[in-house]
Amino acid sequence: MDVSVTRDVFQLAEVFTISRGSRTEAQVLTVTVTDGGHAGRGECVPYARYGETLEGVEAEIAALPSVFDRAALQGLLPAGAARNAVDCALWDLEAKHAGKRVWELAGLPRPKPEITAFTLSLAAPEAMRAQAHKHAFRPLLKIKLGTPDDMPRLEAVRAGAPKSDIIVDANEGWSAEVYADLAPHLLRLGVTLVEQPLPAGEDDALLGMARPVPVCADESCHDRASLAGLTGKYDVVNIKLDKTGGLTEGLALREAAVAAGYKIMVGCMVGSSLAMAPATLLAQGALVTDLDGPLLLAEDRPEALQYDVSGVHPPKRGLWG
Repeated sequence: MDVSVTRDVFQLAEVFTISRGSRTEAQVLTVTVTDGGHAGRGECVPYARYGETLEGVEAEIAALPSVFDRAALQGLLPAGAARNAVDCALWDLEAKHAGKRVWELAGLPRPKPEITAFTLSLAAPEAMRAQAHKHAFRPLLKIKLGTPDDMPRLEAVRAGAPKSDIIVDANEGWSAEVYADLAPHLLRLGVTLVEQPLPAGEDDALLGMARPVPVCADESCHDRASLAGLTGKYDVVNIKLDKTGGLTEGLALREAAVAAGYKIMVGCMVGSSLAMAPATLLAQGALVTDLDGPLLLAEDRPEALQYDVSGVHPPKRGLWG
């Protein structure tokens, strides 16, 4: 079995800003696993927040043994970007060998389109109002916040998109005091979910705090091992394949989280349709689907995912799975 890694860069349609910084391109790693005349592909986005770099993830993948399967992979690499790309490539490879789709191999129902959030990046209130107005036709907007003075931004987005549902992602940028002050206004402005309001290492402050809208764990939830630390703090978990280390753990995390009483959000890093494709299987029936990565790009993969009024559609065979 041959495992190769290439670097790909996708230009963004606009500058994308969150509380940690801005970017103008998506740098991703594409893994191709070839075996017996078939090739499977996967994509990952190494994330500095978790100590990942392009070089480091490449080195992790290069150190894999020459022979392994998807089950063995779970113990060969930790949860994270490297395992995600290889795991998804192996699922794709298995589907090609079997002449079936990945959802059939996984025992899942045929996937359907899911309405996805569209992300508005962090900016000055008037700029965010303009973004919201431009995208007010979309049923669900996700707004990036995470500063002590976010109230004018919330008001501006609601004014720009009066009919859209809104979810908020603070990217760990608020203190407990800021969140407590904002929480009643989230409800007033029709926000339906707030994602990771506090830093992952400081989220014990959520214990006993009023949650007028559901609170979702993102940076605080990576895989099944994270669930024990979320009790009493969160109502929803955000499953991202670059955190879980692939679809295999993603499916297991979804099952365990639902059993533990959590609702599911399925999110993404900023990547191409190849990165979103496996996540469309996880997103079936989720409370929130946030797989808008390709919508933020100026360019995408061949046979890219289809987005329309029905939402994001499952991938074609030529893309993945």
